[in-house]
Amino acid sequence: MVGLVIFCVGIYAEVERQKHRTLEGLFLAPAVILILLGLTIFAVSFIGMVGSLRDNRMLLKTFFWVLLAIFITELLLLLVEIIFEKQMNAVFHSSIQDGIRHYYDDLDFKNILDYVQQKFSCCGGDEFSDWHVNPYHSCNGSGPLACGVPYTCCVRKAPGEVINTLCGYQALNQERLELVNTIHVRGCIHAVSFWFKDNFEATLAIVCSLLLPQVFALVMAWLHWQKLNEIHSQMDTVDFKQLDWSDFNFAALDLTGAGWCWCLPREGGYIPVCDRDEESKAEAEAAATSRHSQV
Repeated sequence: MVGLVIFCVGIYAEVERQKHRTLEGLFLAPAVILILLGLTIFAVSFIGMVGSLRDNRMLLKTFFWVLLAIFITELLLLLVEIIFEKQMNAVFHSSIQDGIRHYYDDLDFKNILDYVQQKFSCCGGDEFSDWHVNPYHSCNGSGPLACGVPYTCCVRKAPGEVINTLCGYQALNQERLELVNTIHVRGCIHAVSFWFKDNFEATLAIVCSLLLPQVFALVMAWLHWQKLNEIHSQMDTVDFKQLDWSDFNFAALDLTGAGWCWCLPREGGYIPVCDRDEESKAEAEAAATSRHSQV
């Protein structure tokens, strides 16, 4: 259900985004990310649910291996982020600069960046000077925003104070030390990274909340799968050990009494449907033999 809700929200957000589409980057399309995330969660969970309810070994096997692949991919991405932090920061910086370039054209990205800049007390991607790529904030512009930064970069000296929307006026023309009391000069990439490092408990809780449910699902799917394999190997529903089609031998069937699934009622027991003609023929031959012996 969670995956389906995320998928529907992503579809709605993407429909709205398409009305003013300007960005193509993967990191700049939260609606697309929501769609892919929701679809993946729903599909994998649905396969696992049906497989467990129907005791279907093939679906359980599919669920286990797909979830294991996703789990390993997440671990690899986590390791890549830790080991190649500078290279990953460069990728994020490039994507954020593309977003800043279209800051006033894409409402989704604008809202996300404004929230991050206010929440983590930062400005831009790598640093506040990233705003020069925006045509409205470029020093080559002629409007009131030229050579400045958005008000979400400004330092709030008191909670609840009236927001000065032009507090970042001409900020790009000044040095970092001159702006420390006016705007946040640290880039959001570094601010978010420092927050995760400084709040190790919260980071660990987030990672565990993402990975532990997957580990639990993998363990339960594996145990259920192995239990079904054990039951399947011991199954005896037709008076003979269940065989694969490649190993099937008709002679292995016990046709002497009840137990075969294709049967008809008969006095003295049940006989297989397909053996009715053979039995009639055998009775006729027995009767003929009896008459011959009497003669």
